[in-house]
Amino acid sequence: MLTLDKVYHAQYVLKDVIRPTDLIKAPNLKNDCEIYLKTENLQVTGSFKVRGAYYKISQLTAEEKAKGVIACSAGNHAQGVALAAAKNGINSLICIPDGAPISKVEATKSYGAEVQLVEGAYDDAYNKAIEIQKQSGMTFIHPFNDDMVIAGQGTIGLEILDALPKVDAVIVPVGGGGLISGVAFAIKTLNPNIKVYGVQAAGAPSMVKSIHDHEITTLPSVHTIADGIAVKTPGDNTYELCEKYVDEIVTVTDDEVSTAILSLIEQQKLIAEGAGAVSVAAALFDKVDIKGKKVVCLVSGGNIDVTILSRVINRGLQKAGRLAELVIELQDKPGQLESVSRIISKLGANVVSINHDRADVNIDINACYLRISMETRNHEHVAEIKNKLVQNGYKLVE
Repeated sequence: MLTLDKVYHAQYVLKDVIRPTDLIKAPNLKNDCEIYLKTENLQVTGSFKVRGAYYKISQLTAEEKAKGVIACSAGNHAQGVALAAAKNGINSLICIPDGAPISKVEATKSYGAEVQLVEGAYDDAYNKAIEIQKQSGMTFIHPFNDDMVIAGQGTIGLEILDALPKVDAVIVPVGGGGLISGVAFAIKTLNPNIKVYGVQAAGAPSMVKSIHDHEITTLPSVHTIADGIAVKTPGDNTYELCEKYVDEIVTVTDDEVSTAILSLIEQQKLIAEGAGAVSVAAALFDKVDIKGKKVVCLVSGGNIDVTILSRVINRGLQKAGRLAELVIELQDKPGQLESVSRIISKLGANVVSINHDRADVNIDINACYLRISMETRNHEHVAEIKNKLVQNGYKLVE
């Protein structure tokens, strides 16, 4: 059973293993509230997961340790278990979905774990791990539905209260629910007046649907750039704790997550993975009521694949109106490109690419399509450019 004593004991056990991550004020992210970032993306292994994994493994018996441990994970729990097992001198086997970022897989191996890739999502890896566990007698380290793991994650709640006793609200990413269960339990037990909000990806709203339906719900599929919280089924323990201690759980789109990642890079010089940035996305896009309040956004992890990062940045720029594309239907005659370029230049945009297409079968035989990608300031700037082009007689293709 989860108790506050367990959370405090976990804090004691973890004191020489993890780093108490900084709580950074982020005034540039949003101007109608005070946002602070709990930077678990700078944690050992790049994620909060090491807290719960280490505490669970540290409490195993000598006999259990001798048989080793097994886990399943989209990546971050895998690294936490691998590091915790190595520090305790025991063997570990991790089942990971085959779609997990390569960087997370390689990092897990680097901590000394054996990795088995499983076709499908997290839940498929979970089923494979359970199958192996029954055959081998290894101890299964659940990524979220375990009281010891939840107690380890709850130490983040204690650190937030120590650093910012007058916090009004805490926004926490939610996948299977282990992180928010521990944080909400610790915070609400010590101060019931503090609001705790959860955030899921719109493409993986398993806990949102479960809370709404008042029963644990399994999604047929999940699809989101926030792979660390792409969970089809929440745990029974975490479901009960969320229903009791969490004030509200909301969702954010992948575009909103991309914008949050970009904002953290530009404004705070922090790298967050999709799952880690959903809390910031919820604040930026007013998913919860935080106006005029002191708010902590828990940035749960920073293990984003660099190949995905470039795409996320582009999506974030598009969402913010800072990267725009225009398609203009022109008469194919000299001087047209020069005239269009002059209008865009005078309005302060920067053209980054141009494509001139005469071959499209849907246009007049004497016309062409001009596709222009440009760097802009915001959506208002894009609208200004479009209006100016239309005023000068150009036809924009939507």
